[in-house]
Amino acid sequence: MSIFNQNFIKQFSSSLICKNNGIFYSDSFEKISYPNEYNDLCFEIEENSFWFRHRNDCIIEMIKNYHSTKNGPIFDVGGGNGFVAKGLLDAGIEVVLVEPGPTGALNAKKRGITHVICATTHTAKFKSGTIPAIGVFDVIEHIEDDIGFLNHLWDLLVPGGMLYLTVPAYQLLWSQEDVEGGHFRRYTLSNLKKKMRHSGFDISYSSYIFSYLPIPIFLLRTLLNKLNLVESCASDSIKQDHSSPKGIGSKILNLFHNWELLKIRARKRIPLGGSCMVAAKKSD
Repeated sequence: MSIFNQNFIKQFSSSLICKNNGIFYSDSFEKISYPNEYNDLCFEIEENSFWFRHRNDCIIEMIKNYHSTKNGPIFDVGGGNGFVAKGLLDAGIEVVLVEPGPTGALNAKKRGITHVICATTHTAKFKSGTIPAIGVFDVIEHIEDDIGFLNHLWDLLVPGGMLYLTVPAYQLLWSQEDVEGGHFRRYTLSNLKKKMRHSGFDISYSSYIFSYLPIPIFLLRTLLNKLNLVESCASDSIKQDHSSPKGIGSKILNLFHNWELLKIRARKRIPLGGSCMVAAKKSD
């Protein structure tokens, strides 16, 4: 680990310890609502998953509209195996990955992420008002006190700093996958933005993504769950759900994806979808 990297991290926290593997660790532990085995499972499927790849594309398009390299790095909080962080780096955006799971942190390092912190934002003891931008991508639904967490993120950001986030949409679509994934809730854009404004954020952009997913999720997950036809979400089933379709199905999916990316690039809202995405600014 270079002195440069250690000095870089010390701008934001003086309590993190760098180990020989180049990862920074906190000296305390905080329990999180996320299955231990999910990092390895996601690491297997991310590269070939239509869902992970399109979410990355949407996140990058949104961030490009509001982030400048002169603003400093984005802290990808709860960043798992570094799939989003790698996408941001490839797009020329500096990233610090913050992941409490040791397996996810190691996987992120394997992906070539330079700045990896194995901690939560609380155990990392980040200094208030020092972080230029934060990304929490499918993280807040895992936190019971989501408003308290949003307040905490607001405190960590510099004045005018940006928060970028995604969450699963619509409580109506609740299923066994949410239970096993450690979720506390799903969101609508309306209730999500209300909570963010309550925490002091000004909303810069909001939209749904995966506009084609609500009906399939309801029919193939929620409804089957309500009829007690699904007992658990086996890893093979999750892998199948994330596999990219072939032939005409692939072409139709690409049409939807390209349309959504054009809407995000133009800062226009998509009216419904399986996920919510928001860009918000810490009010000065």
